[in-house]
Amino acid sequence: MDKSKVYFTREISPESLVKMYKILGREAKGKVAVKISTGEPGGNHYLKPAFIKDLVKLVDGTIVECNTAYGGGRDKTEDHLKVVEAHGFTAIAEVDIMDAEGEMKLPVKDTKHIKYNLVGDHLPRYDFMINLAHFKGHVAAGLGGVLKNQSIGVASSHGKALLHSAGRTEDTRLVWKLEEDQDGFLESMAAAAQSVAEFFGDNILYINVMNNISIDCDCDAHPAPPEIQDIGILSSLDPVALDQACLELIHGVKCDEHNNNKPLLERIASRHGAHTIDYAEVLGMGSKEYELVEVE
Repeated sequence: MDKSKVYFTREISPESLVKMYKILGREAKGKVAVKISTGEPGGNHYLKPAFIKDLVKLVDGTIVECNTAYGGGRDKTEDHLKVVEAHGFTAIAEVDIMDAEGEMKLPVKDTKHIKYNLVGDHLPRYDFMINLAHFKGHVAAGLGGVLKNQSIGVASSHGKALLHSAGRTEDTRLVWKLEEDQDGFLESMAAAAQSVAEFFGDNILYINVMNNISIDCDCDAHPAPPEIQDIGILSSLDPVALDQACLELIHGVKCDEHNNNKPLLERIASRHGAHTIDYAEVLGMGSKEYELVEVE
């Protein structure tokens, strides 16, 4: 079997982002959802509107998000929309908070922890999804790439609680009081990501941007400063291969006066973060065996 191709460019620019989309050869058609993280107010590491604008315009895309499951600036639609506007996203495209009016159940193949995935009920409005993720660390998941972006990221606020609790509650008030089941959480994310992939079929593609690489997520209002220099943009039709390639690039960073990958690697290891990728491969979402194709 041929290895999955993961394309890689060291150039991080609006033009190279478009190039990394086009190189996949899968044209975004119909009504296109561009799934990003809109970033918690106070943080500044999220993908900026000026950077993603050309790609979003090219595909006539709608920027999509869902509300969070924790207190902050994005747990309610009204507040979330204020953040979206303040961060400049409404200036470049329509923005849809997909669980603003409710949620819906998606079937999951793997029912080890969750019996369904809860997503924003606007999801069926879209024919195609560009999963555009900012690859970085995460306080709970260890790391965040495309798998997290279409699991936790596409889940409604109640769906986020369901995943964080490994299927034990949908109540956002109770989820943070439960005893942690870390591997159950990570495996629930993989199962949820698979349900979104199944929903779109061949009408989905994946891009990870490796810049502003902090140990913390864009959902953190006060993220730690990046200790690794920007690496590049990677794209693939295989989300497992893509997240694995990014993880291996982090491992390959040489520590010097400009780079220190140890804090991020410790964050990932302490949260067993690579398990999400491993389990997604077990579920058949893709392969960790890949061919890295460098793009000039």
